[in-house]
Amino acid sequence: MSKNVKSCFFNKNEIISKAGEVCNRLYIIKKGLVRGYFVSDSTEITTWMDSENEVFTSITGFFRNEKSKEYIQSLEDTHCDYLDYEDYKFCLNNFPEIRQINRLLLEEYYILAENRVYLARIPNAKRRLNYFIENNKPQLVDRIPRKHLASFLAMRPETLSRIMKESV
Repeated sequence: MSKNVKSCFFNKNEIISKAGEVCNRLYIIKKGLVRGYFVSDSTEITTWMDSENEVFTSITGFFRNEKSKEYIQSLEDTHCDYLDYEDYKFCLNNFPEIRQINRLLLEEYYILAENRVYLARIPNAKRRLNYFIENNKPQLVDRIPRKHLASFLAMRPETLSRIMKESV
C-alpha cells in the first residue's frame, strides 16, 4: 500500500482544486495550511481550514466523484501525502485496517461539521472567535490570514481586528 501513497508540494496561495472539477485525491497535511472556500457575488467565503496531520479533500468530489462546489487553496507552503481515488478504493476493499481508518475519518468529518454548524449559529462575533480558538489549535489563529479567518467566522475583517485588539 505504501507504494500507492504519493507526496506533493503546494506553494503558498496555490489552488489545489477548483470548484467545478472532480477532486480525486485524499490528502494528509505533513506541513502547512489549506482552506476550502466558495465564491458568492465575487466574494470568497471560507468554509474550512486544515493544518498538520489533518486530512482534506473535496467531500463531494472525492467520495461521490462529482464536481466540487468549492475551491481548495494552500495558505502556506504545504507538503502533503495523498492517495488517488482508485488507490483509496483498492485499499478499502483489500485492507481491513483501512476500513477502520475510513470510519475514524468519517467520524472526524462529522465532528468538524458539527462544530462549524454550531459556530455559524453563535450570534455574537466575539463569542464566535472565542469558540473557534477554544475548539481549534490556538496557534492556528496567528497563521491564518485575517481576511480568511474573518470570512470563516462570518464577520468583516475590521470587526475581527477590533475584537482581537480588545482581547490583548
